[in-house]
Amino acid sequence: MPFKLCDHSSVASRFIAELRDSEVQKDRMRFRRNVERLGQIFAYEISKTFTSRKEQCETPLGVAEVDVPSERVVIASILRAGLPLHQGLLSYLDDADNAFVSAYRKHHKDGTFEINLEYVTCPDLTDSVLILVDPMLATGASVDAALNVLEKYGKPKVIHVVTIIGSTDGVNFIKRTRSKLQLWLGDLDDELTARSYIVPGLGDAGDLLFGEKLQD
Repeated sequence: MPFKLCDHSSVASRFIAELRDSEVQKDRMRFRRNVERLGQIFAYEISKTFTSRKEQCETPLGVAEVDVPSERVVIASILRAGLPLHQGLLSYLDDADNAFVSAYRKHHKDGTFEINLEYVTCPDLTDSVLILVDPMLATGASVDAALNVLEKYGKPKVIHVVTIIGSTDGVNFIKRTRSKLQLWLGDLDDELTARSYIVPGLGDAGDLLFGEKLQD
């Protein structure tokens, strides 16, 4: 499984640093904007892998031959935390189709959890470039469950998974179960807590983006 980490000499590293900073996190609008900016960066990097076609474009002074991407792209987001990352990609890949998956952890008293899927909407994925986005890749279970359900809508020709912070365990799980996809990471952390949260991570991305939720 190809796996690409953001270049930490780029401006992306500043956005990630601000996302991790507990003081900067108090500005919810800035947190959302930094996630969206990273989505734009990922969109640009992923677009380098697209095939293209030649077209002629009429300018005020003549005709230019230009290269334009020829892929049909579908951006899929795991709700709710994936939305600003999704929007960042969509602002560059603006003719993409879109899919949404509602997935959440159902925790049990013994500390284990399962991934519950409650809602899916998706176009035909046949021969598409599927880009699945989720800001955090902890165990990899949510990404795996989302891909399992999305595959019912057709077989993409290539799958990209985009996440801002991943764990070593999560990356290794996806490598074992999804050897053919391309994984794009903002940064990689080594540790998971007993409840499978990434350390040092950045906290609960959904809560930081949209506000705390009541727990079941």
